Amino acid sequence: MHLLTLKDWTPQQINEVIDKSIEIKNNPEKYRTALKDKSLAMIFQKTSTRTRVSFEVAMTQMGGHAIFLDWRATNLALADIGDETQYLSRNVDCIMARLMKHEDLKRMAENSRVPVINGCDEKYHPCQAIADLMTIKEKKGKLKGIKLVYIGVHNNVCNSLIVGCTKAGAKIATVTPITHKPAFDKALVNEAKKTGLYETTLDVKKAVQGADVVYTDTWVDMEFFLDPKYKEEKEKRMRIMMPYQINKQLLKDSNALIMHDMPIHRGYEITADAIASPNSIIYEQAENRLHSEKGILLKLLR
Repeated sequence: MHLLTLKDWTPQQINEVIDKSIEIKNNPEKYRTALKDKSLAMIFQKTSTRTRVSFEVAMTQMGGHAIFLDWRATNLALADIGDETQYLSRNVDCIMARLMKHEDLKRMAENSRVPVINGCDEKYHPCQAIADLMTIKEKKGKLKGIKLVYIGVHNNVCNSLIVGCTKAGAKIATVTPITHKPAFDKALVNEAKKTGLYETTLDVKKAVQGADVVYTDTWVDMEFFLDPKYKEEKEKRMRIMMPYQINKQLLKDSNALIMHDMPIHRGYEITADAIASPNSIIYEQAENRLHSEKGILLKLLR
């Protein structure tokens, strides 16, 4: 069993790992040796803070071991990804990879003897969505009937939230004036529409009415935010997206929880006062990456 995208997981599997993550968070001592003598290979082609820290600490706190592998410092950058995965999976119990292309994750899974976890690619971010749903369930006590509004660029995080919410029974409305074309998954959107739990609109003020959660993400992929070659596209996105910023004015009549998967670009997709709002659960959401990674690892390794 792999975790490449939540499209491959059943509603039962998703809900099980969410509930297990909450239980682990509340009873960490019970799991101190749960992954004793297990090893996780962590491959990073993309930069990372939360994914690396959460998986490495999760393995350590459950008695296991994590190996950090920078893509550029390995032969993955030079050789066939299938061949390298064949070797790697003979040495470790699980592989977590944060790569540029989903197709490379699929090739890894096809050639691996052990579970492969998608730590983020251009299409999906399933680990983030599980942590997000865990956080909402902690705060609200349930997922069924909850309304989440995602405001931003239709990207990998948006995809995984759409699948995660609709499979867990939560409603999701997306306000996405821009679609990051490499991320768009038409089949995913069509399946979500069939559930009756998904809708999309450009009326941001109407969307946040009655929302339990308002969620945003960076408007520009983290690897391009400071890249001068991306300057023109960045400026274009800022012009289009600024009316959709999460700020005090937008949420003045709302009591919704505020979420952001980080890294945050303050003053762009969200303002400092929204981050500091009593309704903001951004840092708890980020912390829950640790606990949900534990749930994911236990699901795949036990």
